Amino acid sequence: MSKYILTIDAGTTSERAIIFDKYGHIVGLSQIEFQQFFPKPGWVEHDAEEIWTIQKKTITDVLKKYEIKPSDIEAIGITNQRETTIVWNRKTGKPIHKAIVWQDRRTADYCENLKLKGLESLIQQKTGLLIDAYFSASKIKWLLDHVAGARELAETGNLAFGTVDCWLLWNLTQGQVHATDVSNASRTMLYNIHNMEWDEELLALFEIPKMMLPKVKPSSHNFGLVDKDHFGHPIPISGIAGDQQSALFGQMCIESGMTKSTYGTGCFLIMNTGPRIITSKNKLLSTVAWQIGEEVTYALEGSIFICGALIQWLRDNLKIIKSASEIEVLAETVTDSGGVVFIPGFVGLGAPHWDPYGTGTMLGITRGTSQGHIARAALEAITLQNLDILNTMEKDADIKTKELRVDGGATANNLLLQIQANVANINIIRPKIAESTAQGAAFLAGLGTGYWKNLDEIKKIWEPDKVFYPQSDTNMTKVRKNWSKAIDRSKNWLSE
Repeated sequence: MSKYILTIDAGTTSERAIIFDKYGHIVGLSQIEFQQFFPKPGWVEHDAEEIWTIQKKTITDVLKKYEIKPSDIEAIGITNQRETTIVWNRKTGKPIHKAIVWQDRRTADYCENLKLKGLESLIQQKTGLLIDAYFSASKIKWLLDHVAGARELAETGNLAFGTVDCWLLWNLTQGQVHATDVSNASRTMLYNIHNMEWDEELLALFEIPKMMLPKVKPSSHNFGLVDKDHFGHPIPISGIAGDQQSALFGQMCIESGMTKSTYGTGCFLIMNTGPRIITSKNKLLSTVAWQIGEEVTYALEGSIFICGALIQWLRDNLKIIKSASEIEVLAETVTDSGGVVFIPGFVGLGAPHWDPYGTGTMLGITRGTSQGHIARAALEAITLQNLDILNTMEKDADIKTKELRVDGGATANNLLLQIQANVANINIIRPKIAESTAQGAAFLAGLGTGYWKNLDEIKKIWEPDKVFYPQSDTNMTKVRKNWSKAIDRSKNWLSE
């Protein structure tokens, strides 16, 4: 048996290749950022060809740097930014347009019209999702309607749609495999999570030819082999999961009621609901967590659009910090936010508000407001967004959360996690391996080849690094109250 599992972690701002050993430890990592395009306010695009080129380079680089032979890789797992929509020509392999990113809001008005037609209940019942520009369906329709000749090509079977995992799989196999897994399919707003099939009624509603869509497979599955021309050896691809479901699996939240939050570009809180599909009454999403063999696991999810991206904004736009890690030091120069409340609604508000017309807002500014207060308010904003979802999730599932497992780049910030514990009044657990998203895909890939025999073997690998216990903070009641007031003021700002 080969020594390692390689995970492709195709994120929103960077591509990474991470190599794991049998103990789930990282033995090699390569990461390269790629360009973000903002052609109009609320529009966000990526160059799909750049994503593939950079991802291939990260794999080559990590193998070379750590002197690992391709033949030493047992399998590849893929985890990816979800919902981001790529449509390409099957014959040329070239995208017909830049990828439309999950954050993109260009189809918000179209989605609002669907709501006015009374279609929200139908779509939620079938897909577990709410009508929103966030998901892939309206993005696919936009491409077919706005790219010259696209609809004709689609109707003759010449176009392929895929999320980023599907695009990478296509390229890794030199166009031999057009497939995705159940977790990514469940984020398109076209997949029926009850019968686990593409839904004909929804395809007709969005005017999307079924022949564009990939085959849907379990998350731990033999998807195909990497073409040997890429790395000199045909490596099996045996695990795929959308980034947030992959993080849930990587955190070993494999029992119903276990919950995790990933602090990445956005922030995503997911609760494992086991074999049950819980239809939210409070604007959360029911989604497929993963499928292993015939067993499907579901989850309840709340999505926050801006999390780590808020810290990037403070770095790149306001320039009050030079690196993301400086936010903790700056925030610790003050004992509280000085009454400043920061609503990071840069691309609308996600769960549980779902307001595409909400906007970024900073309230409570006085002559005494400092950079430290703004930094602290930014960290509080991240934690308070999580609290909104956590409270809503507990109502929907009728489960009291006992702990929250956290991962993602921002969890290196101890102050952030302590604020999260104080705000939510629960234990926050950070794992030893913070790369839970990549680790989850590795686990799924390893299960697919027998590298790990079963879940019990993997459970022994997962270890906590630190537990943040809630501390008594009399200011938290006021912080939570001010947050609720500020959220209300930021809503519906951009609507006509």
